[in-house]
Amino acid sequence: MDSIFNWIFSQYQGVPSIIVVLEFIGVFFGFLSVWYAKQENILVYPTGIISTAIFVYILWIYALLGDMLINAYYFLMSIYGWYIWTKKIDETHVTPISRTALNEKKAIVAIFLAALLLVYLVYNAFDRWTSWIAYIDTITTAIFFVGMWLMAKKKIENWTFWIIGDIISIPLYIYKGLIFTSLQYIGFTIIAIYGYLAWKKTLNSNLQTA
Repeated sequence: MDSIFNWIFSQYQGVPSIIVVLEFIGVFFGFLSVWYAKQENILVYPTGIISTAIFVYILWIYALLGDMLINAYYFLMSIYGWYIWTKKIDETHVTPISRTALNEKKAIVAIFLAALLLVYLVYNAFDRWTSWIAYIDTITTAIFFVGMWLMAKKKIENWTFWIIGDIISIPLYIYKGLIFTSLQYIGFTIIAIYGYLAWKKTLNSNLQTA
């Protein structure tokens, strides 16, 4: 166990203390956000806004431009999602969990391709195609763009995209030396699986009472 902790903290040698502290705070609020999403709790958005704002700064420092864009996008989509989740569809009910319709599936494809193009242009503009990480970062960005949009719309399929993106991100952040962030994505994966099951149970219950 000691050797594991020594390895984790050795990854932070030479890293400014403020970055380590900010990463820890960002991870903490990130966990809270995903947990609240699983619970279908509106606090998913204020906690998510704090986490994403922190990671926009950290990811810029580490030149992970795709993930930086993800977090900037999350920040904006959190405001949008906050509105959608509290929007009443009648006098007593807010927006319910649902499945994606055909036109929304077309939107998923469009968002995915648009995200790929956006990250490609950003990496080109800053001449960051210097590592295989850039290509992985581009793909995960597109996956997470779709996942965040689906979550804001309260679509159950959002969890599938989160799970796929989280699994890809775990080794990416280990390689970059952001160990706490990689541990965060392990936790995200586990919570996302339970989130999918919880939302599916709620969705099935809503369909039976409809």
